[in-house]
Amino acid sequence: MDTQCDHKILDEILKRHQYKSGNIIAILQDTQEVYRYLPKAIFPYYSDQLGISQAQIFSIATFYENFSLEPKGKYVIKVCDGTACHVRKSTAILDQLRKELGLSASKKTTDDLLFTVETVSCLGACGLAPTLTVNDKVMGLMTPQKVTDLLVTLKEDQSDAEM
Repeated sequence: MDTQCDHKILDEILKRHQYKSGNIIAILQDTQEVYRYLPKAIFPYYSDQLGISQAQIFSIATFYENFSLEPKGKYVIKVCDGTACHVRKSTAILDQLRKELGLSASKKTTDDLLFTVETVSCLGACGLAPTLTVNDKVMGLMTPQKVTDLLVTLKEDQSDAEM
């Protein structure tokens, strides 16, 4: 699945960065902000507009861990698996998320693009272990029941937003 890219949006991003190839990282960051990942269609377009090869753009996009070539959900949940969180059973948190959302280690995003679940080495909130983030908001002292409650709340928020 790949998103069709709106060239008007891409042109606005390029204009904001003065069509400078040296600003490619910022251009990719802004693009990911819009689409929540880097669609394949941006590579030839940016290559033509900036005068740099698709391979160069792709190598930058794959070098930095922050960039994603796969669609991500509206809610990106990152589960810490650092030492403090792991010892305090972050695996049970991850298992609960995957079970409730129908995800696995290889399938990280729900089909409706509402949730993406990832693991990270450390969130830097060891005193609150086990922790996770939802769109970079830290939530500590998690339990499987708190995960269930969190998902209910996020789904309700989504339903309210659609009305």
